[in-house]
Amino acid sequence: MAKGGFSGRRNELEEQFFLEKDKELLAALREQRVSKERKKALAETLGVTDEDLLHQLDELDIASETVMALSMVPLIFVAWADGKIDDRERQAVIQASEQMGMEAGHPGHELLEHWLKRKPDAALLGVWKDYASALLQTLAEPARSALKNDILGRAKQIAETTGGLLGLGSKVSKSEQAVLDDLAEALV
Repeated sequence: MAKGGFSGRRNELEEQFFLEKDKELLAALREQRVSKERKKALAETLGVTDEDLLHQLDELDIASETVMALSMVPLIFVAWADGKIDDRERQAVIQASEQMGMEAGHPGHELLEHWLKRKPDAALLGVWKDYASALLQTLAEPARSALKNDILGRAKQIAETTGGLLGLGSKVSKSEQAVLDDLAEALV
């Protein structure tokens, strides 16, 4: 191969390498900007300023359009407590979401449907706990108690939808009770 030909090819490869790096850097910058905008919208929707919490929510694809689904996380984890969701639990979760205004077609409803089909990662519950803690700190005592009672009451209703054998015994399984206890502890 002629000396000029090899050198020319080397220059082409270098230019192509740096062109690809430029594209990667631009894509990363765009994603950072989009992520920053999503977090800003989420902060405005939730009234939360904790950057770590907003980052965690963004990492879990919770956006201002889907944030209503976040309120359903306790119900989802109670429903998945025994490793599966039966039809009655699924229907109870859907009914609870519709009572909150998340009808079919709502972005939050779509996310909820996804969680009902595939158990979410435990990190989601951790992020929900952080969110609930931040939210509770902003509320005066009567509202704080009402919110805790509402969350735990709705979660217990999900646990009771399939409990007991032929209507006998405890309506809440041990695994569901463990999740309910964990939720109650997080809401202190």
